[in-house]
Amino acid sequence: MILMWSSGCVGRELVEYMGPQPHAGIHRYVLALFKQEGAVMGQTRLPDGRGNFSTRQFAAQNGLGLPVAALYFNSQKEPAARKR
Repeated sequence: MILMWSSGCVGRELVEYMGPQPHAGIHRYVLALFKQEGAVMGQTRLPDGRGNFSTRQFAAQNGLGLPVAALYFNSQKEPAARKR
């Protein structure tokens, strides 16, 4: 998560990107892009974890409005190679 990203190359990283980590089965992932209208005042409320994270609630708490773009994909763990 990056805040105050000006000119497309400078910003302050608050949370490092974590790629998909499914343990079993197929998992759905959604990446949402929000346009930040101005500086965030006060303390940004960071998520405690990624399970059951509410994007809608996070956006409301941090004044982000609606997403301007989104990406959706499914991911599943590669099956282990069979032992001979």
